[in-house]
Amino acid sequence: MIRLEKRPEPSRLWTATTPLLAVALTMIVGGLLFAVLGADPFEAIRTIFWDPLFHPQFAAYSRPQLLVKAGPLILIAIGLSIGFKAGIWNIGAEGQYIIGAVCGAGVGLAFYPSENVLIFPLMIVAGALGGWAWAMIPAVLKTKFGTNEILVSLMLVYVAQNVLIAMSTGLLRNPEGMGFPGSRNFKQWDAVHNAEIVANTGMHWGVVAAFIAVIAAYVLMSRHIQGFNIRLSGEAPRAARFAGVSPARIVFLCLGLAGALAGMAGLFEVTGPAGQLTDKFNAGYGFTAIIVAFLGRLHPVGILLAGLLMALTYIGGELAQLMLGLPGAAIQLFQGMLLFFLLATDVFTNYRLRFGAGAAA
Repeated sequence: MIRLEKRPEPSRLWTATTPLLAVALTMIVGGLLFAVLGADPFEAIRTIFWDPLFHPQFAAYSRPQLLVKAGPLILIAIGLSIGFKAGIWNIGAEGQYIIGAVCGAGVGLAFYPSENVLIFPLMIVAGALGGWAWAMIPAVLKTKFGTNEILVSLMLVYVAQNVLIAMSTGLLRNPEGMGFPGSRNFKQWDAVHNAEIVANTGMHWGVVAAFIAVIAAYVLMSRHIQGFNIRLSGEAPRAARFAGVSPARIVFLCLGLAGALAGMAGLFEVTGPAGQLTDKFNAGYGFTAIIVAFLGRLHPVGILLAGLLMALTYIGGELAQLMLGLPGAAIQLFQGMLLFFLLATDVFTNYRLRFGAGAAA
């Protein structure tokens, strides 16, 4: 007989090793998946994880892209992790990311073709406020009417997608674009183009904001009383209330921070790598950031490393599609496996396996 026995306290060893174990299991099962699809599993894994960094033909392009892809993932995941620590499950960061891009782009386009240096900072503020406002909808509904923030935030993603389509084909459409959907190209507008700060590094202002968010989140969660309140609300809600912590205030704080950071990520993306607001702008970063947050153990430094790893799977996945003919859906499934195996192995953080007859402790 095999049973799970509750540990007296969470295992530090399993807490530290489950992300590594999840990555290893993902490589093994992912390799089997690629073999079924007719690709050499070892070559596929090497193409995804090794070639973007070390292949002489691809590394020069892929290495800068690592920061480009990781920036929005880290920025969004940091905001999500703070809420997850408090037991607030914001699953709608993708919608907040989209609305942040729409609001920021809209403010910038209102000043076209001005080259004033203040336009880009104003767009950043507008993007953050747009994401914040979108996150306030589930916050208000949860605190005032007791709704489930998971369902509300998730459903708002689909509303945001329709707002994106309406804006890119209507109000924000390029009047000189011959009727095609999409805004003006921000890469051709020097005042608002989120270009590389250092050439050929991938380092733009969105990446800088992600690094700042990592430092700020670490200070907040480990050195500030508000971080203690957030952790207490997630681990012991009744104790938090007895200590005078307002549940509603924590909800507004966590969802607001997550929305603002996701909105900023959307703005940095639309003015940088994407360069244009189109009906296909959203790339799923808001959903992938959930995997990054959990893979990083909801810790800012862990999220930084997990964001770089997930960015590597994006770049390596695109390379595998090009070089090996693997379908894009297989790469998405490969990324999803990371979260699946992390959650599966995470059971052993709080439980241990026992063999033999007898009642569980």
